[in-house]
Amino acid sequence: MTDTQDSEKDKRLIILDTETTGINPREGHRIVEIGCVEMINRQLTGRTYHAYIKPLDQRGQVFQMEQEVINIHGLTNEFLADKPIFSQVVHEFIDFIRGAELVIHNSKFDVGFMDHEFSLFNSMGRSQDKVPMTEDICTITDTLKVSKDELGSPKTLDYLARFYRVDKLVDRTYHGALIDAQLLAYVYIEMTRKQSSFNLSSGDGTNADANAIRRVSSTRNKLKVIAASADELVAHTERVAVIGKKGGDPLWK
Repeated sequence: MTDTQDSEKDKRLIILDTETTGINPREGHRIVEIGCVEMINRQLTGRTYHAYIKPLDQRGQVFQMEQEVINIHGLTNEFLADKPIFSQVVHEFIDFIRGAELVIHNSKFDVGFMDHEFSLFNSMGRSQDKVPMTEDICTITDTLKVSKDELGSPKTLDYLARFYRVDKLVDRTYHGALIDAQLLAYVYIEMTRKQSSFNLSSGDGTNADANAIRRVSSTRNKLKVIAASADELVAHTERVAVIGKKGGDPLWK
């Protein structure tokens, strides 16, 4: 197995989603929920990160969400009132995602909000407490872009879940961040199954992927070829002739 294959096998993925108070952080909107699930070697490890966050407006007061937004993710102003603010969870969140490849559907949206939150934290804290931006500590795979490459046009998470027949695996009455991250994990596994099946193994049996193509060792013993005898060739010819009379010209002779 090559070093590249080793790194692919042990790669740590974090499937991530957020819920927010609106669609544009520049208008003062904030993150209200973060959901992450961990995957290593295309297997869910069971490790997750999940936080509800009390959003603050530009004056430092509690942000009051509109009912239209609440109807999407189901998080009410009252529910979030006693939750921590972003600065209280930022370090544990960064510790969880640091060094991983983030898998996000429409990463421009989520990473935009994450970096906005990081910037707000940095503007209020001491220089030694400053945190990095997302792409300083993680690589990013956007499944919205992957869906365009695979299916010809960008697809929603709902569409992909139905397309890959994983939509029944998660209850999505509301679009919760952890719920959507779990669903995206199932989508990602199916979406990338084809490319994973083409991983090459050295043939030493160490590759755990049963679908992988394996090279046959060039040092293996050569197969012994046993030629048919003259009598066997005559019997074979006679048998083919009988089959030909009963069922037409056989495909093999």
